[in-house]
Amino acid sequence: MNNRKQTGLVQGLKLGFSIFMVLFYLMVAVLLVLNFFGLPRYLSWFFAVVFAAYGIYRGYREYKGEHTYGMRRDDDDEEQYMTYNERLKRMEENNNENKI
Repeated sequence: MNNRKQTGLVQGLKLGFSIFMVLFYLMVAVLLVLNFFGLPRYLSWFFAVVFAAYGIYRGYREYKGEHTYGMRRDDDDEEQYMTYNERLKRMEENNNENKI
């Protein structure tokens, strides 16, 4: 039971950091459009589009649950390509099997 609370806390922290980073990328894009950094106009707009696109992409992945939080493994196991939510589901299934 204590492990579940810790998993929920860690998951909440990772979710909070992910949301912060999405907002960070979008804010940098806005600052680039306003030419806050004093870059030439074409560079400012180019990087603004890149930052905005990546921020939107990262937000979409977070919304869909397709993030991995760097949990890739080096071996050829199928778990290498599982999302965080799929890993949690598999862990819960394994815990339920062990209780029986």
